[in-house]
Amino acid sequence: MGDRVPNRRARLRAETSAEIKTIALKLMATGGPDAISLRAIAREMGMTANAIYGYYATRDDLITTLINDVYADLVQRLEAARDARPAGDAAGRIVAWAEGLRTWSLANPEGFRLVYGDPVPGYQPPEEGVEAERRACAALVSLVADAWPKAARRQSHGGHEWSDFDPHVVETVRAEHPDLPPAAVALSLRVWGRMHGLVALEVYGHLRGQTREPGKVYRAELADLISSLDLA
Repeated sequence: MGDRVPNRRARLRAETSAEIKTIALKLMATGGPDAISLRAIAREMGMTANAIYGYYATRDDLITTLINDVYADLVQRLEAARDARPAGDAAGRIVAWAEGLRTWSLANPEGFRLVYGDPVPGYQPPEEGVEAERRACAALVSLVADAWPKAARRQSHGGHEWSDFDPHVVETVRAEHPDLPPAAVALSLRVWGRMHGLVALEVYGHLRGQTREPGKVYRAELADLISSLDLA
């Protein structure tokens, strides 16, 4: 009996915490980042503000948790999509990652906006950053590293140097891919930009007046990306 009570309390706490996060994203969807506040969430849930503080001491704590959860979910899905393709299929793995990004983003527009879009006014992120963001960055570099033996012939190396990049990024890249030059890191950022750009336009509704088939436009962009990497 004694063991069941703590387990029940833990379960109820986890359920309440999940509900708080769901309502925070709903408030953001209807009112933008400014709408996320512990008091507003408390009103939605029929709780007192003090009760909410028992779960999240500050709004920044809640937002950090939301970003971590949302980003981790995204990266797990993208890694799964990538790993569904054979390790030697550099083009297929890049396309799978990109298609996974679009699918997830359209299904989770509030999450996309939280992670990649509107900054939350007054929010101070933790100094250590977000682990899932580092995973995503490392994964993109790995995708480009697999493509680099062919892609290098078609790239302008642009005079890139290691000093162009964040020291933590450089440390990770040089440890995991010791033969990869700085130009490949720059390429990974450009690849990310091409994946992300059209998705952002679509999530924010900027393509509605131009095309009924944004998916076709995105797939054409991916085909051009793969061709530019000499993988087609």
